[in-house]
Amino acid sequence: MLSYEIKNPLLGFETSFKGCFFSVIDTEKMDLKLIIEELDSIDDVPYVFICPISLEPMQEPVTLCTGQTYDRSNILKWFSLGHKTCPTTMQELWDDSITPNNTLKQLIFTWFSHRYLGMKKKLEDVQGRVLETLETLKKVKGQSRVKALKDLRKLVVSHVCARKTVLENGGVGLVCSLLGSFTSHVVGCEAIGILVNLDLSLELKRKNLMHPAKVSLVVDIINEGTIETKMNCAKLIEMLLMELEGNETMVEIVSSLSLLVGLLRLVRDKKHPNGILIGLTLLKKVLCCHESIRSSVISIGAIPQLIEILPNLNNECLEIALYILEVLSTLEEGKLALKECPNIIPNVVKMLMRVSENCTQFALSILWAIYNLAPEECASKAVEAGLASKLLLVIQSGCNPVLKQKSSEFLKMCSVNYSTSIFISKCMLTTTIQ
Repeated sequence: MLSYEIKNPLLGFETSFKGCFFSVIDTEKMDLKLIIEELDSIDDVPYVFICPISLEPMQEPVTLCTGQTYDRSNILKWFSLGHKTCPTTMQELWDDSITPNNTLKQLIFTWFSHRYLGMKKKLEDVQGRVLETLETLKKVKGQSRVKALKDLRKLVVSHVCARKTVLENGGVGLVCSLLGSFTSHVVGCEAIGILVNLDLSLELKRKNLMHPAKVSLVVDIINEGTIETKMNCAKLIEMLLMELEGNETMVEIVSSLSLLVGLLRLVRDKKHPNGILIGLTLLKKVLCCHESIRSSVISIGAIPQLIEILPNLNNECLEIALYILEVLSTLEEGKLALKECPNIIPNVVKMLMRVSENCTQFALSILWAIYNLAPEECASKAVEAGLASKLLLVIQSGCNPVLKQKSSEFLKMCSVNYSTSIFISKCMLTTTIQ
């Protein structure tokens, strides 16, 4: 057994390498470079193993006449650039030869090899636990089934190799077989939590999930589960929509009021920003599936609910919410619902030139829809809310020509009921610009 210690009295640093059995490691069969690459995430590598030039673990440590050690490739590159000094001490080198540091190389190899073997053993343990859990799921029911599903979900959330093992050993079909009309919600929640963490192919989705009873269960659970479960349900439905758009079963499911209500509840949950983003993203995709869905979304009161949360959304969510409102504003009932929202015009005017060009475009389209329904009322409220100055900013900005043209036309229409002097004052312009 080799026992080796390295101490640095200046830094108060001590690293011990004890119990390193060099004879156990077959140096002929293990490639240090590959081992280091596979252990890329390790952050506790002893500093004496790190090359001062690259700040990466050394593979071929060599020592200069100054006593400093570097990785061979890095120090040779340093010399090739014309340097005749030690990179760390900046001393002039009285001897430019380099001496292989075989002791340090063996220590580096041993340390990484033991870490690598430990990682491999851990992976084998994870794979074994996954296979054992899958076998258990085939036999148990009731609370034992719930426990097995919980164990499997924790494994696939924490380990990439666990996900791969599930996919390669029929785990998807097994988990999906537990979903159906008579599945308890607690079993459904755990099963869905497993599925959303797997990279499901189109074939697996069609074969295992495209049954109305299974997807209906997911829709039911989105209205009753925890926030984590609701987000998982939304993710799973989005996964199905991504590759099965236009599928009759999916159109029927996403048209269900139960799903739409569940998504709005997710979007309105201010305590969980991640849930808001997931809910808005799925709602956006749902609206693209079929035009009839848009009327359903309006009928359950989506427009006033979205308008209410606009001021509190982050930039990413805000852009999606405005897109949804713009899509809904293309319907007559959508325009009416927008017009009836309290403070709709001031709230939307604030969105102009605030986040992105897309947000400005969506907001302007929404205002235009309301204007077409009630021109005088909309123009008056919009100008009082500062619309004129916002539109002038759009016109003077680097926005696309179509958006500038639309802003210019809207500005002209809003100025109709004002005298020139009053309208200019509403625009809050400097004398020069006037």
